[in-house]
Amino acid sequence: MAMSSYEVVRRAIEFETPDRLPMRFGGLGLDDTYGVGWNQTGTGDRRLTETLDEWGCLWARSPDQPNMGQVKGHPLADLSAWDAYAWPDADDPKFYEGMEARFEGSDGKYVTTGFFMLLFERMHSLHGFENVLSGLYLDTPRMEELADRIMEFGLGVIENIGRRFPGQIHGFSFTDDWGTERATFVRPDHWDQFFRPRYKRLFDAMRAHGWHVWMHSCGKVDGIIDSLIDIGCDVINLQQPRALGIKDSGERFAGRICFESLCDIQHTLPFEDAAAIREEARLLLECWSMPQGGFILSDYGDGAAIGVAPEKKQIMLDAFMEFDPYR
Repeated sequence: MAMSSYEVVRRAIEFETPDRLPMRFGGLGLDDTYGVGWNQTGTGDRRLTETLDEWGCLWARSPDQPNMGQVKGHPLADLSAWDAYAWPDADDPKFYEGMEARFEGSDGKYVTTGFFMLLFERMHSLHGFENVLSGLYLDTPRMEELADRIMEFGLGVIENIGRRFPGQIHGFSFTDDWGTERATFVRPDHWDQFFRPRYKRLFDAMRAHGWHVWMHSCGKVDGIIDSLIDIGCDVINLQQPRALGIKDSGERFAGRICFESLCDIQHTLPFEDAAAIREEARLLLECWSMPQGGFILSDYGDGAAIGVAPEKKQIMLDAFMEFDPYR
């Protein structure tokens, strides 16, 4: 008897030998997971050129190509605005209204909820990217105050969702991009000193509700993956495997964390042919998966933004299915 979607994903994460490769490929009709969101604004309506999120950050985007955009207005760019700033309240019931109904259709699936911009990304969306990087060195106490206030909101959301929906959620996913194509934005030793204990508090809160911890982070972030494993990250979503080095990362981390990945979205998918896509799919499974599990195939949702047509995604999907090590 074939495993349920939930069981396939769980076994891949926990290295208990799924009977096939887990998929998060909703664009082509294959998804073993089911997302249940709370009422986080995210980037707002992508059809609009400007939107505000619940933190008061101003998102701007091109009018001729709808996309997530980027933050152009930072409400705490000047920290003198701190006392007048209206912090969002994690206990506000508006964030959770209607969430119960969103579980409908999740039977048999691995259910996730999540958080857009959990900690570092929220720090620089509020205060500005350069301001945060310089502040980490020049005004550490104030950056600690900012990080802790953001973390307080995250912990509150985790507690509210866990209390409202006990046993109904299996994984908590979040975004925090941490790398350029060469290295992390800060030295790994500085990351360990400042960010590791804060992420650990957040991860511990997620795991206390029985959830796996799923993290998305772009760039060459291999310098912090050991620390992420140590503090309880179960799944790492990496969409630029070539930046990390496929073989090297496999040697260092395979079997210790579950990779959620796909062919490289900056190089392979946009610019390479079918043969190269197939070869990278084979190499990723060879280097990043283990006989017991450890790999989840994930789509990149906005194909138009990276110049990848559905036909190329289908080529990639077919390749991963062909080389599926668990069938």
